[in-house]
Amino acid sequence: MSEPGYPWWMPAAAASGSRLVRALGATWRYTALDHPEFTAARQAGQKVIYCLWHSGLLPLAYWHRDERIAVLVSTHRDGELIARIIESLGFDTARGSSTRGGDAGVRQLLRHARRGMDLAVTPDGPRGPAEEVKDGVVYVAARVGLPVVPLVAAADRAWVGRSWDRFRVPLPFARVAVAHGAPIRLSLDAAVGEAAEAARRTIETAMHETSARARAHVGERV
Repeated sequence: MSEPGYPWWMPAAAASGSRLVRALGATWRYTALDHPEFTAARQAGQKVIYCLWHSGLLPLAYWHRDERIAVLVSTHRDGELIARIIESLGFDTARGSSTRGGDAGVRQLLRHARRGMDLAVTPDGPRGPAEEVKDGVVYVAARVGLPVVPLVAAADRAWVGRSWDRFRVPLPFARVAVAHGAPIRLSLDAAVGEAAEAARRTIETAMHETSARARAHVGERV
């Protein structure tokens, strides 16, 4: 039975989506491209905020499955389907947006961070523009106090959707590169005024550099 406010087919679609991701993910041939600073931070036990493009969510969810990462997911219908699928892969979710002003999503992320969890946000979601970092991730990082890590997936062969983000699903047995960039540390002051825009540009530049590295590795064309 579906929950109030969502269509009757939502549970079945989420269950099918979860099975599909697990079946496809088992065939994907992954390569990790980790920045040395990211590797050192993880070895030191540093918790982080993963920053990933909305289009690459599925291969990254499979790669990081069962790590109890808390992902910020929007509350619209598409977000509900994504939330149910990634929860079945071992993620926690925070529902809402990353806008400043004490939004419920940010408050949930703060609670997850206090429990010692890694976090994840899609800075171009939920509606784009695609692969443009909005200032919400800066606000979240400044509030939570964790470094931002660019996280990108690229595949040599993928189904590409017609949605705003050109959502990508790697085909069976595709080569998939997962790139983690160097952690970007922000101060609380980074969420205010000109500093916020400078921090946003820094994150966006790092995201595009990390994307280029992953895509070059597998020959993905965008």
